[in-house]
Amino acid sequence: MQKGKINVTTDNIFPIIKKFLYSDHEIFLRELVSNAVDATQKLKTLASVGDFKGELGDLTIRINVDKKKKTITVSDAGIGMNEEEIGKYINEIAFSSAEEFMEKYKKDSNAIIGHFGLGFYSSFMVADKVELITSSWKEEEKAHKWSCDGSPEFALEEAKRERRGTDVVLHIDKDSEEFLEEHRINELLNKYCRFLPIEIAFGKEKDWKDGKEVETDKDNIINDTKPLWTIAPTEVKDEQYTEFYRTLYPMADEPLFNIHLNVDYPFNLTGILYFPKISNNVEVQKNKIQLYSNQVFITDSVEDIVPEFLTLLHGVLDSPDIPLNVSRSYLQSDSNVKKISSHIMKKVADKLEEIFKNDREQFEKKWDDLKLFINYGMISEEKFYDRAAKFALLKNTDGKYFTLEEYEKLIKTDQTDKDKSLVYLYATDKDKQFSYIEAAKAKGYDVLIFDGQLDIHFVNHVESKMENARFARVDSDIIEKLIPKDDATEVKLSAEQKADLTPVFQSQLSNSDHFIVSFESMGESAQPVVITQSEFMRRMKDMSELGGGAGMYGNLPDSYNLIVNTDHQLVTKILEKTDKKLGKQVSELREKKNEISKEREVIQKKTEGKKEEEIEQTDKDKLEELQKEVDKFENERIEKLRKHGKSDKLVKQLIDLALLSNNMLKGEELAKFVQRSVELIK
Repeated sequence: MQKGKINVTTDNIFPIIKKFLYSDHEIFLRELVSNAVDATQKLKTLASVGDFKGELGDLTIRINVDKKKKTITVSDAGIGMNEEEIGKYINEIAFSSAEEFMEKYKKDSNAIIGHFGLGFYSSFMVADKVELITSSWKEEEKAHKWSCDGSPEFALEEAKRERRGTDVVLHIDKDSEEFLEEHRINELLNKYCRFLPIEIAFGKEKDWKDGKEVETDKDNIINDTKPLWTIAPTEVKDEQYTEFYRTLYPMADEPLFNIHLNVDYPFNLTGILYFPKISNNVEVQKNKIQLYSNQVFITDSVEDIVPEFLTLLHGVLDSPDIPLNVSRSYLQSDSNVKKISSHIMKKVADKLEEIFKNDREQFEKKWDDLKLFINYGMISEEKFYDRAAKFALLKNTDGKYFTLEEYEKLIKTDQTDKDKSLVYLYATDKDKQFSYIEAAKAKGYDVLIFDGQLDIHFVNHVESKMENARFARVDSDIIEKLIPKDDATEVKLSAEQKADLTPVFQSQLSNSDHFIVSFESMGESAQPVVITQSEFMRRMKDMSELGGGAGMYGNLPDSYNLIVNTDHQLVTKILEKTDKKLGKQVSELREKKNEISKEREVIQKKTEGKKEEEIEQTDKDKLEELQKEVDKFENERIEKLRKHGKSDKLVKQLIDLALLSNNMLKGEELAKFVQRSVELIK
């Protein structure tokens, strides 16, 4: 028996492997099975070039769990190792046999997974002792057994193995006994090894007999050695793509369509990407693309290899050219990754444009499911925006679809304002904003519907790329001001009439500080009172809620415009009623205020241009006294008008109608509105 020390740079290599080298202990099985696949692929390569002339025989890789002995064994019938190779590839950590083999047989070799020579040592994460029994493919070589207890000390001795290949026996430590459970091994094999290119058997298939489950003589093969992405696209039928999707995502809805990637220059990349039905929850959809390297599962977090928006897709990517770290758990960024990322994005754009051009009707039917994905891409990737601008659709409130170019032509004549700016009107809720939409349509305008999660970001992004164009939500102002024309109607009310009506309407607002009362001439058929919200402020608040970095705006209270239609007969009625009841009193208070204001202006002119210390104290006192009187008469006027407005049910009714139109009337206030409506009808 030979004994010796493993050739490493530090005696602490095993604690490092156990705790830090691999991100997750469960990948020990992936690494050992991958090594077994490598050994088998090497043997097939030797046979294909004539170096190995024997019978390949059964190449199945077998996993066996013995709960009594607390062992897991991974066995292959691959290339095996002789004594010299054990010394070179096992005792000298990080000298990978895969690299040397690839160099020698690079033209003929099948897919070789290993790159680092450390996969075997991942077994020490879960085992306190590891045995390796191996027999070389070279008939003259003897079998050997290598064993190590996790220290740098190892033992190597001759052994017996009937056939070429390798057994790796793990004596599972106390902390890792979960891996002795059949269901846990099944879980790991299904996660990491379900598409490996060599058949992998774990136990026997089971069948029901006499009311109980019994083992059969047939091997339980856990993997598909020829997954769909490894087959040429021309040989795959549509139903196979659907079936494969169900295999990957058994609980998901049917995908919209797919892209089959098959690239061999300037890098190797295969895979199938599916467009799932995406609703409004972006986060739930992420981490669905599975990344493989030569059919070995690596990760489902692929943000480093595909643009952010493509993480919404489902499916599989497989490339041996993606650089991985030593544990094969993390991607490493380099020029190849960027090329692969750009290529995938281009293929996605090509597919979408192809569908749009060849079958626009189907594309429009699927648009509501595609919209979030495409808008996300246009916002986050400049190159994708340029491509997607050709097929991205805008949907109006009538359910019709237009490309960006088509829609611009549609609205150019009617929706250009007096400053030659094109105005895109949009709604976010057809039901809540119905009256505003109808008002716009009455003017001959078209209204888009933007009711998606990312629409506010999309609006901002598209708007920033347009010249002499802007988006305006249909309820952000009265329609005459959303698209102002040269023939705007003047408001007929005097400044004094506006000043008197303002507190009348303010009196019936529970949060009057959040409302700005204004007056507009909107025509006799328009609503008497309309509530709008500033386009800028609402967008800033929406951006803040969506994490768009709008900062302080998200903390500001909502503010609204209460716009009174001076052309409506009910408003005229309120004005006449107010004038009849308070006209004389209000006029007297205004006259008194004006007289005092004039007296104050005389003193102000006298002190004009003087510094604070140059103004006589008597003048300062007089100015302060007069201002108090001005405020007194003004407050008295406002208070009388407020008191009158508070008692006027019609004022309250018109305001509540406007609130109701905006879905802002609820609870007790809504109940009072219904009761008042009945009283007013009587």
